[in-house]
Amino acid sequence: MSSKTIRPLDRRRLLQGSAILGGLNLVGLSGCATAMGPAGRPGSLAPVRAEPDRMFDVTVCLRPFRAAGPRLDTEQIGDALVVHNYGHGGSGWSLSWGSSTIAVQKAMAGGPREVAVIGCGVLGLTSAILAQGAGAQVTLYARELLPDTRSARATGSWTPDSRIALTSAAGPGFGALWEQMARTSFKTYRRYLGLPGSPVEWVDRYLVSDVSPQEADQHEAPDPLGFAGYRDRIRDIMPKFEVAEPGSTPFPTPYVRRSSQMMFNIADYGHTLMSDFLAAGGRFERREFHEPSELALLKEKVVINCPGYGARMLWKDESIVPVRGQIAWLIPQPEVNYGVVYKDVSMLPRRDGIVVQAVEGGDMKGYGDTNESPDRAEANNAVATIAELFARMRPARRV
Repeated sequence: MSSKTIRPLDRRRLLQGSAILGGLNLVGLSGCATAMGPAGRPGSLAPVRAEPDRMFDVTVCLRPFRAAGPRLDTEQIGDALVVHNYGHGGSGWSLSWGSSTIAVQKAMAGGPREVAVIGCGVLGLTSAILAQGAGAQVTLYARELLPDTRSARATGSWTPDSRIALTSAAGPGFGALWEQMARTSFKTYRRYLGLPGSPVEWVDRYLVSDVSPQEADQHEAPDPLGFAGYRDRIRDIMPKFEVAEPGSTPFPTPYVRRSSQMMFNIADYGHTLMSDFLAAGGRFERREFHEPSELALLKEKVVINCPGYGARMLWKDESIVPVRGQIAWLIPQPEVNYGVVYKDVSMLPRRDGIVVQAVEGGDMKGYGDTNESPDRAEANNAVATIAELFARMRPARRV
């Protein structure tokens, strides 16, 4: 398949990294959509109950995008060494272990016995756990625990180069650094597969469309900034693209593709990370910082700084650009174990709820938008689009 054929995926970085699409021999439309699983074993695709009264929440997050990529340098604040670890755009969860490994190596270079970590999002928690593993006593300082952070409002899918940088600003060496972070994270996530509660798991993901990829290309949202894409560097750890033959699937569209995608059940995964941190002797102190100089007042003289979007205010870092993202939450359905993208709406089956997200506009959607108020109309439209798909899949009533 030519790169031109698969370009519609490029504008939706939420599918990147894991959107490796494959066809299935799928048959049947009654009740649950019957599918043929591996080696021809029968499986099923339970229908999503995309009903307005099942939408129990709408949440918004601001992704912290930096054109040059994540900030991973160091600076001295008084007598404290500060190691920065923020600005990952839509790739914070995906790259967290790799990025935090780099930050912790810099923090532990002088062999400190105590380390402070600022921020209780995913970058803060992974930095804290890795610093503990390197032998440090760690105190995590934050205004909020993970469930109240912007990290907790993320989609929760493996998208390692989602709005990670601009090609023009990242520099020629950033691709290799990104690959290092992606491979380290991918390998580390294997430790969480198969655990009780499924904090990390693989799910099938279907792209269903009434128009061909070539036609979709013609209506692709423009990318005037030139967001960087590095997926080709890790193709060896990803499944291959496949396309389902027309009419071979239960979906009512002529174009269907399938992927296997790693995703994070953030409620359970976040609880697992915090439990691991505390079990290893970590301390949490609720604290809010207003000026960088306040870090020099901490008893720890090595600080890993993971404030996420908060860096824009704390560090007066205007290189951080908000990228707004919104999720509509449907009541969980344990029987739904696959995701769908249809008419620029994405649906993913997390254990804490089915997340539905409008993704039209590609990487530019929400760029520069600081509004964290939920848009109920957008949420209703997104859920209605998913409902339309499953309504089309219902068999006609017999007269």
